[in-house]
Amino acid sequence: METSLGLWLGVIALILVMLAIDLIAHRKASVISIKEAAIWSSISVATGVLFGVYVWVEFGSEFGQEYFSGFVIEKSLAIDNVFVWALIFAAFAVPREFQHRVLFLGVLGALVFRGIFIAGGAVLIQNYSWVLYPFAAFLIVTGVRLMIQRNQHIDPTKSRFLIWFQRRFRSTDKFYHQKLVIRKNGVLYATPLLAVLAMLEFTDIIFAVDSIPAIFAVTDEAFLVFTANAFAILGLRAMYFLLADLMHRFIYLKVGLSVLLVWVGVKMALHDVYKIPTTLSLTVIILVIGTAVVASLLKTKSQAAVAPVEPKAVYELASQTELASLEPIIRRRK
Repeated sequence: METSLGLWLGVIALILVMLAIDLIAHRKASVISIKEAAIWSSISVATGVLFGVYVWVEFGSEFGQEYFSGFVIEKSLAIDNVFVWALIFAAFAVPREFQHRVLFLGVLGALVFRGIFIAGGAVLIQNYSWVLYPFAAFLIVTGVRLMIQRNQHIDPTKSRFLIWFQRRFRSTDKFYHQKLVIRKNGVLYATPLLAVLAMLEFTDIIFAVDSIPAIFAVTDEAFLVFTANAFAILGLRAMYFLLADLMHRFIYLKVGLSVLLVWVGVKMALHDVYKIPTTLSLTVIILVIGTAVVASLLKTKSQAAVAPVEPKAVYELASQTELASLEPIIRRRK
C-alpha cells in the first residue's frame, strides 16, 4: 500500500480540525447532555466509516476490509477503556462540568502515545518478523486472562500509580475549577484534576499494550493502523458521556473482547502457515462484538441507567475568593 506524504498530512490535519472544533464547542465548563453526546458520537463514527469507504475505493477491498477490521477492534476495546474512565471519575467525584476538559486532554495524549507505539511496532515487525509470535502469544494469554477476570473491578483509589503520583507531587484537596495546576504562596500544586488526567493517560497506555498488537494482527500497514486507531479514539470523549451510566448493562462485553483477542492472536500466530482471509476475519470480528453487545442489551433491557460507583474520594470546590487569590503559574521576570 503506497501512501503519499500529502495523504498523511491530510489525515493529521483532519484530526487536528476535529479536535479544534471539539475544543471550541466545549471551551466553557458545562455538563454534556446525552443528546449532545449522541450527536458527537455519531459524527465521529460516521467520519471513521467514511474514511474506511475512501480507503476501500482508493486502495481496494483488501485494504478497506483491513481498515474496518482494525476500526471495529479499536472501537470495541475503547468501550472497555471508557468504562475504566467512568470508574476513575466516580472514584474522584469529578463534577460532570469539569470532565470534558480532562477527557479532551486524555484523548489528545492517547493519540500521541498510540502514534509512538504504532511507529515502534511497525519498525519491530519490519525488521524482526519473528516478533509477531510473542505478540500472538501475548494476545491469546490476555484474552484468556480477561475471560477469567471478567467479573473483577478495579479500585482507582488504590492504584500504585496514584500512590506514586501523590507522593511525587504536592496536591490540593480542592477542585480549582478546571485548573490542573495552581500556584499558592509561590509553590506549585497539582489539583485533583491533574491526578485524574494522569490516571486516564496511564490506563490508556495499559490498554494500548493490548490494542496495538491486536490491530497489527489484522493489518501490517502503518497507515491503516494509525488511522483506525485515530478515528476510533476521537470518539472516546463523546462515547464516555453516552455510555458511562450504562456500563452495568454491557455484561457480555468482556466475554466478546476476550474471544476477539484470542481470535486475532491465533490469526497472527498462523500468518506463516495459513493466512486467514481478511473477509472471514472481519466477519468474525463484527459477529463476536455485535453478538456481545446485542446480547448484553437484551439481557439487561429492564435496567435503568445508574452511576458507575459511589464516590470514594470527595474533594470540595474552591471558593471564588480562593480562585481570585491564586498566583500566575508562570512568573514574569521584573
